[in-house]
Amino acid sequence: MNNNTLEQRQIEISELPKELPDFNSAFEPKDSLIKKWIINWIISAVKKNTIKENDLIPKKSDISAYLGVSVGTVQNAIRYVEDEGFLKSKQKLGTMISSASSPFNSLKKSNSKRDKAVIQIKNYILENNFKIDKPVLSSRRMSEILGISQNTTRLAYEFLCKEGILQSKQIRGNEANWILLKKPVERSFSYKEIDVTYSDTLVTLITDELKQYISQNYNIGDKIPPTDELSQILNVSPKTVHDVIKKLNDDGILISRRGRYGTILARNPYVNEIEPLKESSIFSSAENAALYSYQKIQNQIVNLISNKYDIGDKIPSMQALAKMFDVSTNTIRKALLNLEKQNLIKFGRGRFGGTFIIDKPDVSEKQQYQWISINPNYL
Repeated sequence: MNNNTLEQRQIEISELPKELPDFNSAFEPKDSLIKKWIINWIISAVKKNTIKENDLIPKKSDISAYLGVSVGTVQNAIRYVEDEGFLKSKQKLGTMISSASSPFNSLKKSNSKRDKAVIQIKNYILENNFKIDKPVLSSRRMSEILGISQNTTRLAYEFLCKEGILQSKQIRGNEANWILLKKPVERSFSYKEIDVTYSDTLVTLITDELKQYISQNYNIGDKIPPTDELSQILNVSPKTVHDVIKKLNDDGILISRRGRYGTILARNPYVNEIEPLKESSIFSSAENAALYSYQKIQNQIVNLISNKYDIGDKIPSMQALAKMFDVSTNTIRKALLNLEKQNLIKFGRGRFGGTFIIDKPDVSEKQQYQWISINPNYL
């Protein structure tokens, strides 16, 4: 037995996360959920220095008993984790942590070989006009054409089966084993130019990492680090971080504002809860709490107009409003320009100039109080 083997440590089943994947409410296969669960655990444990490269993970049978799923499901999940570079298997030794000393560096070098292969295979099917209910190439032949490993091709074929694109007849070595059930979505590039899609799989990987990072280090309403700082933390380009933040904005996890306001954490990335009724929560949404200063002042000016002025009246000057609300004249100017765009006020020039009301605003309770972070029902 060599020295490397002597240094290997067997990870106990008790060291796995206590919080298990939610198989009941999920809209994806169990093996995919387990894959993410294992990857998140490896990243977290490596950062805490509780596991290291070449540590042996628990037996698949023990993991399946721990999760309450079949050994086959765990086996598939571990294959996917291996394909993404987080685990490696060696004959007679077992499955161990791979390149764990650099979870935000070396584990990214391949993004996901299987994901890339999936895109390549989809495009190859479209370019060669394979027919529905007819065989596609064997995994061995496809791997030769695309220049990828046979194991990666097989994992990609299995993934396409889960998507309902392929069907396996479970006949090993048969050229007609994989049947095309439906055509993939229309391609936008040749399978020979697959490099252009690498950033897509990287964004998916970094999205999971950023979600984990912000959930561990920030609370709802907190401002997260700027793009340049996150790119150093995650060891990827600022462009990749920008794409990830945009995706999390679309998902309602983050709210990005320009300038010094930055990006705010709006909700827990791993909790998909229905928001409580407004009358049952003392706090307003993070989105409302993250409004620009001029938007908050704009609402206050609207309330002032509604309560004290009529159409045709002249409201106080910018300097007077700035003093009244204890803000800069620049903030007042931005707020008034916004109200002008809404056709609520009009600016007049010259000796008889000023700011005049041309329409009365409709002030609802939500408009009136959304700029503060306390629910109006509690005031």
